[in-house]
Amino acid sequence: MQASETELMLKGYGLTTAELFYRMPDYRNVLNIFVWQEYDLAPDYPRLFGFIDFWKGQIEGPLHSVRFTYRKLLSPGKWRNVVGELVLH
Repeated sequence: MQASETELMLKGYGLTTAELFYRMPDYRNVLNIFVWQEYDLAPDYPRLFGFIDFWKGQIEGPLHSVRFTYRKLLSPGKWRNVVGELVLH
């Protein structure tokens, strides 16, 4: 069973977005961009590097460069359980 996005964020995962610049297989002078986004763990980024390894082994377009950003959207210290709500006029 796969964990939900909230469970991943509570375990320390953050949203990783990568732009992969690659050369077209038939036109080596043309660069194209592929955008990849997944929840991953910093600083090792196992999912990102796993995807890059997959790309190198299975995709014909050779990578030119990779640019990525990482954002932790939620951390365990920011999570709190609310048991009630009080509405004031």
